[in-house]
Amino acid sequence: MNQTVVILDFGGQYNQLIARRVRECGVYCEVLPYHTPVEKISKKEPIGIIFTGGPNSVYLEDAPRCSKEVFELGIPVLGICYGIQVMAHTLGGHVTSPDSREYGKTKTKYDTACPLFDGLPAQGITWMSHTDYVDQMPEGFSATAYTDSCPTAAMQNQEKKLYGLQFHPEVLHTQNGTQMLHNFLYKICGAQGDWTMGDYAQNTIDAIRKKVGDGKVLLALSGGVDSSVAAALLAKAVGPQLTCIFVDHGFMRKNEGDEVEAAFAHKGMNFVRVNAEDRFLAKLAGISEPEKKRKLIGEEFIRVFEEEARKLDGIDFLGQGTIYPDIVESGTKTAKMVKSHHNVGGLPEDLKFQLVEPLRQLFKDEVRACGLELGLPYEMVYRQPFPGPGLGVRCLGAITRDRLEAVRESDAILREEFQIAGLDKKVWQYFTVVPDFKSVGVRDNARSFDWPVIIRAVNTVDAMTATIEPIDWPVLMKITDRILKEVKNVNRVCYDMSPKPNATIEWE
Repeated sequence: MNQTVVILDFGGQYNQLIARRVRECGVYCEVLPYHTPVEKISKKEPIGIIFTGGPNSVYLEDAPRCSKEVFELGIPVLGICYGIQVMAHTLGGHVTSPDSREYGKTKTKYDTACPLFDGLPAQGITWMSHTDYVDQMPEGFSATAYTDSCPTAAMQNQEKKLYGLQFHPEVLHTQNGTQMLHNFLYKICGAQGDWTMGDYAQNTIDAIRKKVGDGKVLLALSGGVDSSVAAALLAKAVGPQLTCIFVDHGFMRKNEGDEVEAAFAHKGMNFVRVNAEDRFLAKLAGISEPEKKRKLIGEEFIRVFEEEARKLDGIDFLGQGTIYPDIVESGTKTAKMVKSHHNVGGLPEDLKFQLVEPLRQLFKDEVRACGLELGLPYEMVYRQPFPGPGLGVRCLGAITRDRLEAVRESDAILREEFQIAGLDKKVWQYFTVVPDFKSVGVRDNARSFDWPVIIRAVNTVDAMTATIEPIDWPVLMKITDRILKEVKNVNRVCYDMSPKPNATIEWE
């Protein structure tokens, strides 16, 4: 059993990031609502507890707070932003709202005798985002950092192992922030760094075997990262008891369907590939509205999967590639829902199968690491972000076979040339789209009337905003030359210069 850190969620925007940073330090953690009963926290036997930030003022009557008993467990606690204010307010200190707030990069001075700042410079830049701050510390506490505007940028009660930071160490804008969290975990909580992907994979395989026993498992394999890694874990755990149904809707990138089959068809599991391109194209004939296209592709995928599943007997378990952000983003009593996920709370209540979700505790980067640990190809594990409807929403407007092929071939050229230029590891997402209009051109000394290909290449951290990647001119010229020569019915290549916002990353 891994050492565990409990993160109590007070509704802040960086809560998942705190968890990721803790795990990057080699320590397992779980995010729980702030009102989690102390008994439930104790049962997890955490080596440390972290309070997240939040948008509220702790002194208001309906503000989220935790039980005072949390501080009496004898477990080290670190309060971040709103978390330091909860700590101070609960233990008898005072939190106030000053005339001006601190926001953004802020010069901060530290007492390096504090274990949190051990080995760090005496001052640095931190990321502040607060209106309130602690103006009177509880008894037994001392200030360990300050700024020009905040006298209690950090505080500690070293005897009781209670620490607070008014700034956010989890964001990259805070210099040495990860080291501060590392100090809390290792110097204060006594972490051993036992969270490794190799151990996780083996422990998960053992847990699946114990849960499934002699039962049979069914998994919808889309070819995406999450479902592929889930399939690899399940295959190693139960082998022939697993059936993976891969519905190839015809909207995958060049050769991807064959690559998925090559990766899984001979791994000891039952692998079923359904080539349904004709069916999907017929269903989408004449449909140009983007949302309708997306919904029809999603619905038809489920219909095909259900038809294939009915051909099987004795299925006891349904495998899903649910990952940890799916659970957090789908909303709890603590955090407002970001977006709903079909695999979290979207399944029918009378579902006849038991669920097996081997990736439920992993973040995306951990899923990729797990995939490599299991021996999946690098290209599959680090594939580009890809929408569920695939090239169906990159063939703009009503989908036709010839334009779909133009998208597929131009996208393959772009990906190949980006890889040659080393841009595949520098650019977060890149692809081509082909709109449903034509322009006049010249080909073979005659007038042509063909489609344009539009190249999109963006960088982002969280996909909420995105910037345009400046591509060297010779690379763009080579890609353009190849597309015009090798892709049928295309006479123009454009480069999309629109950031998000105002544009979105995908065109549809």
